[in-house]
This record gives sequence, C-alpha cells and structure tokens, in this order.
Amino acid sequence: MRFKKVFVSLFLLLLTASFAYSQDKTTGGIKGKVRVETGSPGGIKVSIRQGERELTSVTTDKGGDFTVSRLPPGVYGLTFRKPGLSIGTMESIEVKAGKVRSIGDRLFLSIDEGSLAFVRGSVFNAADRSVPNAKVELLKVDSDGSTKKIDSRLTTETGSFSFRLAPDVAKYRVQVKINGTEISREVEIDGAAIYRVALTFAPPAKP
Repeated sequence: MRFKKVFVSLFLLLLTASFAYSQDKTTGGIKGKVRVETGSPGGIKVSIRQGERELTSVTTDKGGDFTVSRLPPGVYGLTFRKPGLSIGTMESIEVKAGKVRSIGDRLFLSIDEGSLAFVRGSVFNAADRSVPNAKVELLKVDSDGSTKKIDSRLTTETGSFSFRLAPDVAKYRVQVKINGTEISREVEIDGAAIYRVALTFAPPAKP
C-alpha cells in the first residue's frame, strides 16, 4: 500500500513536470546585457512592451545582464530606464516559441546630462590670459569644514575645465596651484544645473 502511494506521488510529480515543460515550449524569452557610460549597470529597469503597452518588466543584475521569460511568441519592444542615464529603446524584437532571443550587449546608455550638476570654469593668469594644462582639483567640503578630494583634471587649451556631479545639495571647493601659488573658490550645489567659476591669479606683489 505504501509502495502504491509512493508510485502515485512520483507519477503525479512527473506528470506535473512534463506539463510545465510543455508549457515552457509554448513561450519564449529575451536576454541581453546593458552597458553604461559610467557607474553601475545594475538596477536598470527593462520594460517589455507591445506598442506603448507595458506587459512586464525586470531589472538588470550588477553586471547589467537580464532575462525575460514566458513571453508568448510575437514582436516586442524594450525600454531601459535608470535615474541619471539616458532612456534606451529597442524595437522589433521577435520572440519564437521555445527560444530565448539574445540581443547581446548592443545597448549602451549614456549619461543624462539634464539630471546632473556641472561645475565648469576657466583658469586665468595675472594678465587675464587663459592657462592651459593647469591641474584643477575638486574637493567636497563637509559640514565640519573638512575636505575630501573628489576628482582632478587638467585645463584644456583654452584654460577651461568641467566636473560632473550628482545634483544632491553639497558644497565643493575648486582649487588650482601654479608655481607654488594656490587659489580656490567654493561652489554650493543645490540641484541639476551648470555652476560656473573663474579662477584668476593675482599679479605678483611688488617688492
């Protein structure tokens, strides 16, 4: 009797697995990898739609990979969204029954500049001429007055520089040193915008 119950249980289990397998054969899927200009490719929302109607969505893992399963055969569009990045789309992706369509790593999301803060400026010498190849450092100023270096870069041929930052409220210090003389300016960020600063070296003191 006990053997019979075990046999029936195994039979039902195999029947269920067989049914699920046959069901999977009637649907398909889409997989791929999203690359980004900067930051992590994880946490990108991938919306699967037909026309403008969203059917379902998944989120990329920390490596930017995603898989969408159990899609009925048909033609789909994909929309990719993450704060700080441009919105990406792919159209006319055909899904066949029993197949997983791979889109590879063709999708690349650049930074959405409208969602960032920019600190841009120029460096001038005492004669009001632009200074190329000057090292400009960006430091974050904490509430206690301490500073932490965030980034640095050299000025262009026209003496200009630019830093990209998160739009969070914060205070920064831009500083540059030339021939032992250092000057700096503080910039307060309070949202997505362009913050401009000019760094001009004073003429040397007369003896």
